[in-house]
Amino acid sequence: MKMLHKIAIAVLLSAALASVLARYIAPAGYEQQFRDEAQARPSIHHLLTDDLGRDRFARVVYGMRVSLFLAPLAALLSTILAAAVGGIAGFCGGWVERLVMGATDLFLALPWLFLLITVRAVLPLNLSPVASVIITFALLGMLGWAPAARVICAGARQALQSDFVWSARARGCGGLRLIRVHLLPSLRPALAAQFFLSIPVFIIAEANLGALGLGVSEPLPSLGGLVCELQDFVMLRPEPWRLAPLVVLIVVIGAFQVLLSKQEVHA
Repeated sequence: MKMLHKIAIAVLLSAALASVLARYIAPAGYEQQFRDEAQARPSIHHLLTDDLGRDRFARVVYGMRVSLFLAPLAALLSTILAAAVGGIAGFCGGWVERLVMGATDLFLALPWLFLLITVRAVLPLNLSPVASVIITFALLGMLGWAPAARVICAGARQALQSDFVWSARARGCGGLRLIRVHLLPSLRPALAAQFFLSIPVFIIAEANLGALGLGVSEPLPSLGGLVCELQDFVMLRPEPWRLAPLVVLIVVIGAFQVLLSKQEVHA
């Protein structure tokens, strides 16, 4: 298990490094077209090309950049919202907690992936690539907070009943100082766990949106958009290298799962 853990870290670090150095690893860029080499077999000039003659290897590398750097930002937004909603509910208690957790349960009852698809589908499809990236991952962050909010609420309620909080209150500590000095540090492990758990979830969610054509707009690639190109299954048997985006997605998600399972074992 220890060796597997090291391999997972090496995989994620390699993927992040390749994303940072994408300009040097894939100098052809993700949108330059080589029309005379469309759907060409792997060669010394291009490892992979798509039906428009674009370097598919470059698009995979740049797609990893989009997913690996923006999914953590979406996870951070989701964790902040969960901390705010769950922390307020757990700290206030009483009718405030019942009202907030009731709204959270209602939000959890909705299939948030379908809600995400619905919200994204009503937006214009001709968004610029940068706008589509920002909107996609902002929606992921704003719609993925509810499961973590219940965990944070339970943790805040338990922390408020602990001896060190009662001692702080007896010394006159209250309000924002109690939250900042005593409550937030006790919730930090739960917040960190929710943050890291959300990253692979959001990568998969973006891949689902991309497979439906509702993710990042062309020509900017993402892992989800590249997986969407695999819908022509007839071409996969003579051209198995077209599975590269799917393989990369599975390897990255698998590495995250190995690290998360390792943390659960230690916990």
